[in-house]
Amino acid sequence: MDWVDRVLGVRRWTRGGERAPHKPLLLLYALGAYQRHGAAPIPFSAAEASLQRLLREFGPPRHTHMGYPFHHLAADDRLWQVDTDDGPGSPGSNPGALRSTRARGRLHPELTAALDADPRLLGRLARALLEANFAPSLHDDVCQEAGLDLAGAELPVAVESRLPPRDPAFRWEVLEAYGFRCAFCDYDGLLDGVAVGLDAAHVRWRSYEGPDEAANGLCLCALHHRLLDRGVLGLTPDREITVSHGFRATAPTASLLVLDLSGRPVRPPRSGRPTVEAGHIAWHTDQVFRRPARAPAA
Repeated sequence: MDWVDRVLGVRRWTRGGERAPHKPLLLLYALGAYQRHGAAPIPFSAAEASLQRLLREFGPPRHTHMGYPFHHLAADDRLWQVDTDDGPGSPGSNPGALRSTRARGRLHPELTAALDADPRLLGRLARALLEANFAPSLHDDVCQEAGLDLAGAELPVAVESRLPPRDPAFRWEVLEAYGFRCAFCDYDGLLDGVAVGLDAAHVRWRSYEGPDEAANGLCLCALHHRLLDRGVLGLTPDREITVSHGFRATAPTASLLVLDLSGRPVRPPRSGRPTVEAGHIAWHTDQVFRRPARAPAA
């Protein structure tokens, strides 16, 4: 088994399509630390705030903590190890125990040896983790938060083999279904007759069994696509736009582009084209949207 297969094969808690990217986020953080500082150990107490921020920003919208992956990742195949002042081994997943024993984690020596031997391996591993666990619009944000520089890094072939083949017709099908207009704000920019700033957004992410089908897609401008994937925006079963109560902005432009969307109906597709399926909306509401939602705009 190669290293890409190993990081893609980490054991994760799963139930009915729920997201649990705790271990991938810890690995991305550790790869960023290795890129900056080499194989130095990562004290839990020093990294805890940064790890929690990663989980809060890019994890599921439910309360949890990063003590779980810091402890449990060591059980996976030669990826991570933990020791304390008392010797090798983790004291458990409780953050208090990890702090009091001055627990330190590090990438497994076999992995760091492989990273030292192949400078391109780090980029391949990080790209694999991103593609398998996060919507593409979030990849740059995750990298910035994890301290990773992946300029020029390639996506391993092994990743695409684990996901359904991409349908090249998906983007055109979705944009055409919505008349090349953002389903949230009606933006319809063209440059020399070609749509610019418009995306075919997956409501249920491909990495979580979201199909390349119009019934899982929305034509969105680049801003609203990114906000949908970050959980700022969502949908009700009646296909009205929701805005997270946690979103804050003071500029009039932000009110116009985001806050005023609350309660607004999603622009429907053209006659005969499928609307977004209720199951995909429910997945996004449970796994991505940052509840509670704001009251509908007046």
